[in-house]
Amino acid sequence: MNCLLYARVSADYPNRPAVLDNLELAMGRGEIVGLVGESGSGKSTLAMTLLRLLESKGGQARGELLFQGRNLLELSGREMRAVRGREIGLVLQSPLSALNPAMRIGRQILESWRAHREGSPDVGQLLEMVNLPGEVSFLERYPRQLSVGQAQRVLIAMAIVHRPALLLADEPTSALDVVTQAEILSLFSSLNRQMGMAVLYISHDLLSVASFCHRIAILQHGRIVESGATEEIFVHPRHAYTQALLRAIPKPPSFPTDCHPDLTACPPCVAFPTANQAVTNGGHRAIESLVCASRT
Repeated sequence: MNCLLYARVSADYPNRPAVLDNLELAMGRGEIVGLVGESGSGKSTLAMTLLRLLESKGGQARGELLFQGRNLLELSGREMRAVRGREIGLVLQSPLSALNPAMRIGRQILESWRAHREGSPDVGQLLEMVNLPGEVSFLERYPRQLSVGQAQRVLIAMAIVHRPALLLADEPTSALDVVTQAEILSLFSSLNRQMGMAVLYISHDLLSVASFCHRIAILQHGRIVESGATEEIFVHPRHAYTQALLRAIPKPPSFPTDCHPDLTACPPCVAFPTANQAVTNGGHRAIESLVCASRT
């Protein structure tokens, strides 16, 4: 594996020690890794640590955080600001909260570009990459005039404007309906192929992780307790916590053999090409069941 990121870190908050407890994680270039754990396991703390933003939350990180050959924990504030947004992009879970409500969409994209470079990006091409219209009328909109799915795509466009080597996606689909979730996951997969960009996809939802991640890392109490290829984690989970997470996955409804419900409201999932495009061998049944269950 051509290593892009290697982290062995611990992190504490003033009243909460060992939120990350000697956590070890490695990622290769162009790899999509799903980081899964329950609320409070340290997922978002790891994201803040990778961006060196933990201190702004009153926390402190220690250890080593090697990214493209540099230990990010040893960089100055100025050096780290050159990394954030340019070499490491971030997509958050609440797009309408993350966007500036008083600034037009086109202006926000331009500001993201000018944080690191002069001139202007090719906004039309950028929006095409995230399946948004490039017309002036769209760029003139304010965030309140967008759907949540559109707002999330704008955030993704802003995060990839500098073609970062690594994209951190922190619960990016939690505010979306199930079909839009599948479309966003398909978009991440497409950007990964087009740009060779690695993605650390942070989620508590194993179904979405199974749909497009190459590898899964299971986080419990600030430590990675198991990691492996997606199919391996789903078929042969080793750790008791991983097994418990898999048992907790919602199952589609079952009906008695003498029951004949009207299934016209739940057409075959092949009718949802964006969902099918988003899946790989490890999780196709899970994501299809999720989409189908949402239509009943």
